[in-house]
Amino acid sequence: MTLFVNRLTQLDTSMWCPTRGLIGTSWQVDAELDGELGDDGMLFDFGRVKPWIKSSLDQSLDHTLLVPTEAPGVNVQSCPEGLRIRTETPYVMEVRGPRQAFSLLPWPTISLARLAEHLEQMLMRQPPTNVEGVRLTLSDEAIEGAHYTYSHGLRRHDGNCQRITHGHRSRLHIWQNGQRVPSLEADWAQRLADCYLVDEADVAEGLEASFMGRLIASYRADQGRFMINLPRERCVVMPHATTVENIAAWLASQIARESGQRTRVQAFEGIDKGAIAEAGGNEL
Repeated sequence: MTLFVNRLTQLDTSMWCPTRGLIGTSWQVDAELDGELGDDGMLFDFGRVKPWIKSSLDQSLDHTLLVPTEAPGVNVQSCPEGLRIRTETPYVMEVRGPRQAFSLLPWPTISLARLAEHLEQMLMRQPPTNVEGVRLTLSDEAIEGAHYTYSHGLRRHDGNCQRITHGHRSRLHIWQNGQRVPSLEADWAQRLADCYLVDEADVAEGLEASFMGRLIASYRADQGRFMINLPRERCVVMPHATTVENIAAWLASQIARESGQRTRVQAFEGIDKGAIAEAGGNEL
């Protein structure tokens, strides 16, 4: 007997790609569970499926940086902060933080099929009664139109969003004069593609000029100290914490200022959540 649950949960992570570099990701998770029926006529109570799988994923990969340790130019070492990840190709990046902020995967590249298999094996180490097997499917959200990926960290966040390299794959909707403007959506999605969003308060004072074309951000949060050093061209510095609320407000303000028109922005943070902001009119 097989039980299935579609769109059971989602994973928001960042991952290192040997061809694209740092990428924000959001994957929806579908699950199938095999086993024998119990005396109650059920394989597994639906009310227990989601907490079991979701809690396991939340405590493992979610909101971490996925690192393919066998990729060219990837080096992992211990450091005072916990772990130091350094990359060489397609560009040099260094990230430091507590060990729980990273998922080290002994592969040359990360694929959704291999990642799903890794999670299946993890779940079956302590399966619930009657469950004899589990299969997961990880997939990108189907998006028609503009979308972008970004990575960031939220120093003031109480949970795992404080980790300096987690991210999202997100829709972007922009309205002017009561109509969606696909050309603006595509333009801004391209500007933000595979970017790192950073709060200007977290830019390491006095260090940016010391590294030609580099940006260094660092902060201490509840989980420990974090640092990232990457090319300045990959970064978008914002005047505030990079929450989705602030991202929406910043985008609305920037687009209204450039276009001279009142603008409404719906910025997503991964799948099915986000914030809406408006700017323009008397503010221009």
